[in-house]
Amino acid sequence: MLHELRLFLIALQFLTRVPVPAWVGWRPEWMHASARHYPAVGLVVGGFAALVLWTGAHFWPAAVAVLLSMAATLRLTGAFHEDGLADTCDALGGTVSRERALEIMKDSRIGSYGTVGLVAVLALKAAALLGLALRDVELVLIALPLAHAGSRAVPVLLLRWLPYGGDPDHAKAKPMAQQADNHTLLVVALWLVVVGAAALACGLEPQRLLLAGVALLVVALVMARWLQQRLGGYTGDTLGASQQGAELAVYLVLLAQW
Repeated sequence: MLHELRLFLIALQFLTRVPVPAWVGWRPEWMHASARHYPAVGLVVGGFAALVLWTGAHFWPAAVAVLLSMAATLRLTGAFHEDGLADTCDALGGTVSRERALEIMKDSRIGSYGTVGLVAVLALKAAALLGLALRDVELVLIALPLAHAGSRAVPVLLLRWLPYGGDPDHAKAKPMAQQADNHTLLVVALWLVVVGAAALACGLEPQRLLLAGVALLVVALVMARWLQQRLGGYTGDTLGASQQGAELAVYLVLLAQW
């Protein structure tokens, strides 16, 4: 249990700006193994977002509360996944070769495709969250932890299904440039069961939870096929992009009028 706590804290440190105790330490194999707790980190981020939105809704209109919540998560994570989304859009938005796409991802500057993609996704998330908040405040408070936790399982699926598509020697996080094992998927599945059960206990309809799960799986499959065709595998930036797409998909599914 102490080792699993260490892995969770390493995942928390990697995906957010939250400081962790010095006793946690670090080893390359621990960072790779910590992927099993990505949904738990998402639960923390989503819970924080829900807390900010709930607090803000007591003082300002719903639109302001939603934007404050989004700003809080961007600050908490350092826009980690959003940066990956922008780099992925820049690299794969055009029709460049695989080698050129990988070069573009390494460029810290943002281009036209990255700007458009980032603005579009953030705007859609804001609109979807506002729609949920106006429909039912309790629904959006459930949606935030559910989407953040569930969407962080999608990169783990890509880690399992695909090889690393770039140069492992030049990867920003070398320990992540290897495939996840079945044990990692099992722990991720257990976290998703916990999150889903909590959502049902808080009043989310079973059919909406099921559709959210389907949306996550569809995003994972589409991303896997796209990345296999374009890059021959995943990169760190594309994992971030997959998280952003999956999070948005959950909001849209929960908001849709079925």
